[in-house]
Parts: sequence; structure tokens; C-alpha cells
Amino acid sequence: MSRRPAGPPTSPALAAAKAVVHVAALLPAAWLGWQVYEVWRTGSDALGADPVAEIEHRTGLWALRFLLLTLAVTPLRQLSGQSVLLRFRRMLGLYAFFYACLHLTAYLALDLGGYWAQIFAEIAKRPYITVGFTAWLLLVPLAVTSTLGWMRRLGRRWGQLHRLVYAVAVLAVLHFWWLVKSDVREPALYVAIVAVLLGWRAVRRFSVRRTTAVR
Repeated sequence: MSRRPAGPPTSPALAAAKAVVHVAALLPAAWLGWQVYEVWRTGSDALGADPVAEIEHRTGLWALRFLLLTLAVTPLRQLSGQSVLLRFRRMLGLYAFFYACLHLTAYLALDLGGYWAQIFAEIAKRPYITVGFTAWLLLVPLAVTSTLGWMRRLGRRWGQLHRLVYAVAVLAVLHFWWLVKSDVREPALYVAIVAVLLGWRAVRRFSVRRTTAVR
């Protein structure tokens, strides 16, 4: 889900930084997997009173967090002037997709008990599932076309396609908001972050157009 082809060959420092990001990105999944194993092996309450809900919540939350980190790369690069940050955007976007797939898999396998055909009835009946599933569907082409080869094949259309990530972010926070039944402070925080990230882009685009018009 990066926006431009990779630059110069990866330096040792950049390779090390990417390795750290990979490890950090996989830690939540590894920790959750260990807790699931402990619950299965010992019957402990490591995942609380409702393990299925906890698994779904954590995987969905990390998918949203990595999605927002992906969107944050461009403003951080513009503010800091460090173009090297762009080298992490595709990685973060793919981890967002990874955790979104874990989230969907947990719902299908644990919540629906493997009766996957029921998801279509759930999509029609529950709006929060409708928007969540739509967000995942929109992530699929972004993940598939995240390679340099697809960037070359699609050309200008690649950038247009990957603007779908903005819609994914809106749908993801809406899914989270509708899912929470009482205390909406946590989803409200993510709504605010999405508003800031998308608002930054809107202001920058308006400023560029205004400057171009003046010239």
C-alpha cells in the first residue's frame, strides 16, 4: 500500500529498522496466540470471560491501528522531511490487512462456528458487520496490488485505486463505533485520529491547488 516505487537499495540501518518493525508488528499476534494456547491447554482465564470476543476485539483493534499508522506516514514525512518513512508504508499497510484477515477469520471460525454461509445473513441483518466486511473487501485489492510490479502495470490508476484506503479507514472506525454498545470513548478516539489524518490531506490538497491557481 505504498505510494511510489522503492528508492535506492536498502541500507543496513534501514534493513535493521524494518526488521524491528516486523518483530513489533508480529508481537501482538504472537502474544494472542500464546494466550489462546494457554486457555486451550489449561482452561485459564487469560482471555477473560468471553475469549471469542477478546480475540475478535484485539485483532480488529490492531488492524485499525496499523491502518492508521499507514495513513500517518505521509503527514509525518511531510512534517519531518524524512522521505525514508515512505519505505515503511507498504509494510504497515500489509500488516493492517494481516490483522484484518485474522479478525475476519476469528469471526467466521469462532463466532459463526464455521457456518460461513451465515455471514451473508449477518451482513444483511447487522450494519456494523456490513461496513466491517466492506472495509475488508476494499483492503483485498490494495494488498494484492501493493507490489512494484502492479504499480508499473497500473500506472496512474494505481494511485487512484489506493485512495480507497481513505474509505477503508472511515468504514473501519464506523464498524468499531457501531460495535461498541455503551462506552464509546475508545472508538471516538480513533474517529478523531482518522479525522485529523484525512483532514490534513484535504488541507494540503487545497493549499496546493490554491498555490497553483495563484501562479
